[in-house]
Amino acid sequence: MMRLQVQGYELLTQANKLQYSFSGTGVNVASAMTKLGHDGYLVTKIPDNPLGDAAISFLQRLGIVRHFIARGGKYIGMYFLENGFGQRASRVTYTNRLESSFNTACISDYDYDLIAENADIVHFCGITLAMTEQVRASMKTLAKKVKEKGGLVCFDCNYRPSLWDGGYAKAKSHYEDMLALADIVMMNEKDAMYILGMETKKASKLEQLKDLIPKVAEKFAIQTVAGTHRQVNSDNTHSLQGYMYKDGAFIFSENISFSVYDRIGAGDAYTSGILHGELAGFSSEKTVRFATAAGMLACTIVGDTPMSTETEILSAMIGKTEDIKR
Repeated sequence: MMRLQVQGYELLTQANKLQYSFSGTGVNVASAMTKLGHDGYLVTKIPDNPLGDAAISFLQRLGIVRHFIARGGKYIGMYFLENGFGQRASRVTYTNRLESSFNTACISDYDYDLIAENADIVHFCGITLAMTEQVRASMKTLAKKVKEKGGLVCFDCNYRPSLWDGGYAKAKSHYEDMLALADIVMMNEKDAMYILGMETKKASKLEQLKDLIPKVAEKFAIQTVAGTHRQVNSDNTHSLQGYMYKDGAFIFSENISFSVYDRIGAGDAYTSGILHGELAGFSSEKTVRFATAAGMLACTIVGDTPMSTETEILSAMIGKTEDIKR
């Protein structure tokens, strides 16, 4: 997608300038993985026009390999970002999604067998799942092929109410299909309750998490479930705690508080931290702490895309605040 952001903390109704970049969950995760030493690919279709050329140039600067990017069509999905401040939340407004080259692509635009042959992990998200029946069918087809080739499937629930015409009722069956194909899932107790319709008598979100996530993992035979709990504090700082459920046990990070410069993409940074930990053979404890630190650092960088290296994240894990590096 193209991200169009107003300056500072202005509203769209106030602003007369927009800064553009290209992003999306797939871009963010693939780029973050390249910073952590992996090869990151993006499976998408981009317009064959100057706008598409600009997107390709941006992706290449992020280190994303373009082998599986198809070209064609006229449009790219866009969203407008207004940064929140204090009690006013940030706001994202999507536009032109369904007419985009990606959402009008055909199955024949992608070589699924070739992609599956090259994938150690393929990452999908609920934002993409909310698009069209054709896109949903493509996601499920690719997930099945990757599993057949021995790769892992990661699915981030990422439910966006504004994208689902029909709400949770329409989304549920598609989420269940993806969860049944997934090895690694990013979700929390709200996803279990609202998307899957699961019930719990627990009151606090932590107890709800501990009650529901093991049931989800067992029902869909998911090896790893991970996510975060975030809190916005009265002084405009944020607090973040990561968790992972694996091998029948929960592992939690410390609850860390930090200042936020740009919070969009922090969840994708956390996801990339989990994936890197799994690929690198980290212990579950180290993986959760690494992912949480990655999510925190993403909030200190402008733009959606995580830019931190493994060394920088490991340094942040021990609470080391660097002075000027010379």
